[in-house]
Amino acid sequence: MFLWGAGWPALKVLTYELPLEVVSFWRFFLMVFAFLPILYIFKRPLVLEKKALIYVIPSAVLNVLFMVFAFMGVQKGFAGSGGVIITTLSPVLTFLLVSLVFKKHPPKMQIIGLLIGFVGGLIMLKVTSLHFDGAEFYFLLCALDWAVLTLIAQRSHVVIHPIHYSFFIAIFATIILFFIALPYDILAVKNQGLHFWGGLLYLAVFGQTIATTIYFIASGKLGSAQASSYMFLVPIFALLTSTLLLGEVVEVHILLGGSTTLVGLYLINRSQQHILKK
Repeated sequence: MFLWGAGWPALKVLTYELPLEVVSFWRFFLMVFAFLPILYIFKRPLVLEKKALIYVIPSAVLNVLFMVFAFMGVQKGFAGSGGVIITTLSPVLTFLLVSLVFKKHPPKMQIIGLLIGFVGGLIMLKVTSLHFDGAEFYFLLCALDWAVLTLIAQRSHVVIHPIHYSFFIAIFATIILFFIALPYDILAVKNQGLHFWGGLLYLAVFGQTIATTIYFIASGKLGSAQASSYMFLVPIFALLTSTLLLGEVVEVHILLGGSTTLVGLYLINRSQQHILKK
């Protein structure tokens, strides 16, 4: 959770240097190579069946869009705010999508949690002044993107191992972004300094590859319900690292809205765990 949270100030650092197309390409390119030792450690046959492509390719596209929206959001606003808005609002939106798509009728406690979560989201997004070119709007797009991606990822586990799923997403995302980034001097990274490369390597290796692998291992040992409860720590670490590393000031509406949404997520998660125990 700390590695994920600290990825937001790392992304903010990258927005100062190069176009998002170039940064996004190199981020996924490095992810492909970062996954190689992990694939070796797991020693599972690397297979990509045709039926898995219906999950991998849309997920790669959504990952590319998420990177674009996140980049534009932190470029216009605070990295800590993005970490809080996206990581608290996307689980609420995921739960809502599950209820709508699969026509599930949630129990009363989850409905209450959902309503509280939305109130917190409205506070964080400053809906009274929300505009289509502001940081909060791009963070909202990130949350919606990640909610859809979460649904696809959950379904993909039936046909492909989670580690392989993430690896092939990185490959397809790299291919997509190569053609997008090609007109923007894709080799401009060679002229960047230690500050840039530190942020890029952290985001690709620690903030994504290693963090995701740790989460998959923890989920197998603790169970998905208990492992997911640790997600509540991500926005806290995002705020802390953004404050310490970038000197960002914690915005009152983010603190208030984020806390409110966390209460809603707690009620949803607690109710879900109660159902699973039954």
